[in-house]
Amino acid sequence: MTMPRFLWLFLFVALPASAADYLSHNIDSSGARVIVTTDEFVVDIKALNLGAVSVEYQDPARTAQPSYALPEEVSFDGKMTVQEQESSIEIQLPKLSVRVSKSPFSVTYWRDDELLFAEAPGYFSIEGMLGFRFNVPENERFWGGGERLLGMDRRGHRLPLENKPHYGYTTESQQMYYSVPAVMSERSYVVAFDNPAKGVMDIAHSTPNILQFEAPAGRSAYLVVADDSLLALAQQWASVTGKQPLPPRWALGSFASRFGYRNQAEAEAVVQRYKDMDVPLDAIVLDLYWFGETIQGTMGNLEWHAPAWPAPEAMIANFDASGVKTVLITEPFVLTNAKEWPNAEKAGALAKSLSGEPRTFDFYFGHSGIVDVFSESGRNWFWSIYERLLDQGVAGIWGDLGEPEVHPNDTIHSAGSALSVHNAYGHNWAKLLYERMSARSDQRPFIMMRSGFLGSQRYGMIPWTGDVDRSWGGLSGQVELSLQMSAMGLAYIHSDLGGFAGGETFDPELYYRWLAMGVFSPVFRPHAQDHIPSEPVFHDQDTVDKARDLIKLRYRLLPYLYSLAHENATQGTPILRPRAYYDTSEQAFVDAGRYFFGDALFVQPVIEANQDTVEVSLPRDNQWFDFWTGGLISSHQIQQDLKATPIPVYARAGAFVPMLVEAPQSTSNYDSTTLELHYYHHASVLEAQSQLFDDDGYSASSLRSGTYEISTFNASWDNHGLTFRLQNTGSDYAGRPERRSIRLVVHGWSSLPQGVVVNDQKVAHVTYDESVNSLVIPITLPADSEVTIEIR
Repeated sequence: MTMPRFLWLFLFVALPASAADYLSHNIDSSGARVIVTTDEFVVDIKALNLGAVSVEYQDPARTAQPSYALPEEVSFDGKMTVQEQESSIEIQLPKLSVRVSKSPFSVTYWRDDELLFAEAPGYFSIEGMLGFRFNVPENERFWGGGERLLGMDRRGHRLPLENKPHYGYTTESQQMYYSVPAVMSERSYVVAFDNPAKGVMDIAHSTPNILQFEAPAGRSAYLVVADDSLLALAQQWASVTGKQPLPPRWALGSFASRFGYRNQAEAEAVVQRYKDMDVPLDAIVLDLYWFGETIQGTMGNLEWHAPAWPAPEAMIANFDASGVKTVLITEPFVLTNAKEWPNAEKAGALAKSLSGEPRTFDFYFGHSGIVDVFSESGRNWFWSIYERLLDQGVAGIWGDLGEPEVHPNDTIHSAGSALSVHNAYGHNWAKLLYERMSARSDQRPFIMMRSGFLGSQRYGMIPWTGDVDRSWGGLSGQVELSLQMSAMGLAYIHSDLGGFAGGETFDPELYYRWLAMGVFSPVFRPHAQDHIPSEPVFHDQDTVDKARDLIKLRYRLLPYLYSLAHENATQGTPILRPRAYYDTSEQAFVDAGRYFFGDALFVQPVIEANQDTVEVSLPRDNQWFDFWTGGLISSHQIQQDLKATPIPVYARAGAFVPMLVEAPQSTSNYDSTTLELHYYHHASVLEAQSQLFDDDGYSASSLRSGTYEISTFNASWDNHGLTFRLQNTGSDYAGRPERRSIRLVVHGWSSLPQGVVVNDQKVAHVTYDESVNSLVIPITLPADSEVTIEIR
């Protein structure tokens, strides 16, 4: 009789694991690594930073596997101490302690004298399954698992660890495009399973207070990261798994994208329509029709379909001259009837079957094989395609279906079977593109993909939330998806604005609210099936006018957003931030309806139709201003009028928000010579600081070479008044302003000031608006200088 799978799993997790006997340990020459030997396995504990370790159980019966989660070059030059006691070994880092009990062998994790969690008993390996079990505190809440729609607290769920499409999802999803084998505790630590196999993460679902990772094959290792707060933890996590490189500035602009533009004339008409209707545009994304006139039967051709695209290089050059970049879709599948199939087969670029021949299979698009992105031959062949496209002027690559969407378990890659490396496929694909695009030129790569693994952000991956339904239900889950992914390092997670799948008729209200959320998102890219246009310029005049205003606001916010991108690249701080980063209330950890956009703005998307008002609960640790009017909010619990507000957005007291005075048509015309600098003044904030980052917007070497500038804004408030110090420092780069004209807008100033002094000179031209309590002061800030403004 065959035992039902669910019963087998229940019996398994209830089984005790045998305890190993400690034999010895040694510290390697780096002083940051302790290797413990037992009678069953070797435990390699490596310090990664001030509060992080990797732990690998090396089983003599199994071949060691490489880490995909960690950068290839990992070194720790901090302070680690190791003390041996009679019954234990203690490894001490500034923010984390690891205690190894000798008999019975076990490992526990501590912060100061606080027990975080413990192996229970830890590593297990039986026929067809390996993994780890941990004791976690009762009722402790966790983020984790990546893209799911389950609520922010993932405790109590048994989650498949398998990147897998969920077409047309709305309000619930157990399994989606990008799974993350990690949990992040409300007590500010992360446990991550460093294994890309198709597995399971059980967060106290099968057994109370037990966190279990399991997989049929792969690496026997996990990561632990701890810090003093959730915000600091996010930064530590990015330091461990790799920070996201700074994207090109055009990636933050407006995209034209649909499924899909069928020919060159149509694509050119779309770009022209944006210009004619005065709607900013920075990129056009071409879906799979660029290599074939049909959806099925053409995948893998990977060259321009000449009848429909007679002069692609001229088209791309013309787009670029008008400030519009071209992004092309590619997929990892090569159909057996595709033009490139013989070349791919001859190059040894395809994953193999057990017989050693290319593994082929049937799926929606045809009879296909898949590129082996783990092998040198596969990478070289795939890159030959991309290099040709880049030579033609293509600026960005869209890697679609990279879960992979179809990936039989017996597909053999150079790194192992599909079963054991499935979740690292998109990760390695992004790595291929990022490393070779970076070696090719100093242009920052643009790589958009929907699937990856732990640490994929270090390869510049820009993920999105997949084929969401074009409905209010589809919109409602986007905050949860974005926050879960942002917290785990994927800073540029975003949605197909307006929704992708389905929809019989155009819903202008849904579209407007979704675009409004997109303004306050890392990437602004409407995309959908083309029976309803995804681009705003193809709708009625009212929709066009509203969308134009939103997109121009997006462009005016670019100084703020680009500075957030710099902060993410240098510190690992997410762009979209969970409420719990700044709010100490118990509800903040599970809030899936609101988020911080940077540290200055608090956003609550509108996710229901026909609402005239919406209840907003503002974090109580701060005072707040209405972003749209500049007025101070008198209460933390308000009814927000939605009739004249596209989306509720609030500015934190003490926040600086730099903005362009006017929106350019594209970022190729970006000019920060003239700025508005908004400061939200409240007497409860005595000191405030922020920074503006700027460079040429495209050089990958700007941070390494120091060819950028930082403008630091400080505000201090005391009995004498409000004092600002604006300081600019940096190095020359193309387009650096010699001086900036800044309109300093001070919100929350209650009366006409007695006087305003700039660098000891009284200012005559000061504007005060008593209807919104705002003060406007004109300032000139030369490069590499400092200005002091005193308001009395």
